[in-house]
Amino acid sequence: MGRGPSIEARKNAEDARRGKIFTKIIREISVAARAGGGDPGGNPRLRSAIDKGLAANMTKDVIERAIRKATGELEGVEYEEIRYEGYAPGGVAVIVDCLTDNRVRTVADVRHAFGKFGGNMGTEGSVAFMFRKLGVLSFDAGVDEERLTEAAIEAGADDVVVHDNGAIDVLTAPESFAEVKAAMDAAGFRADIAELAMRADNDVVVEGETAQQVAKLLRWLEDMDDVQAVHSNADLGDAAYA
Repeated sequence: MGRGPSIEARKNAEDARRGKIFTKIIREISVAARAGGGDPGGNPRLRSAIDKGLAANMTKDVIERAIRKATGELEGVEYEEIRYEGYAPGGVAVIVDCLTDNRVRTVADVRHAFGKFGGNMGTEGSVAFMFRKLGVLSFDAGVDEERLTEAAIEAGADDVVVHDNGAIDVLTAPESFAEVKAAMDAAGFRADIAELAMRADNDVVVEGETAQQVAKLLRWLEDMDDVQAVHSNADLGDAAYA
């Protein structure tokens, strides 16, 4: 059972970067629509991206325009999906998922970030084996654990994880994420954070200056325009989000 940072700390950190969120969501909508079509009913990845946009108060017009660009109805930029892997200080494994229109620029920026904060870029597959792709529905402390667990089981979730700080994560297979989320919403349990994420099988606890250095690297990467998501196996606690 991990110490993971509280949902409030994670949301506060995310709010500080809100200015870049729309750009990242629009890129995700574009790639999802181009890969699987513009109908969210038959494209779970697009449905998830749209939900994320609506949760961030993105207008339906902006979302629709992004889809039309991706499907060729409007002129738009084509983005390439790239994943980089590496290590942060303390032996922390890091995965960086990017959407970019300039691979040369992006790899240089990611490599610079790792070097700046004492980490190292790795080769493809160097850390990915430590992670699993999961659907994650996170609920803040105070939710009725028994009722939520019953609802999650009924919805078809794979696991329910109760953290030391009282927060609860409902875990699903990626292909079941949208269905489980809809069922949890219908049962009255709307997640504070709902996302497809890479979760490590085992976390690495880092503290003190090392934790601060790891946190700085992760934040730097997350703030990059071309970076969509950063995954790590660092257990930083709340201190690194202060």
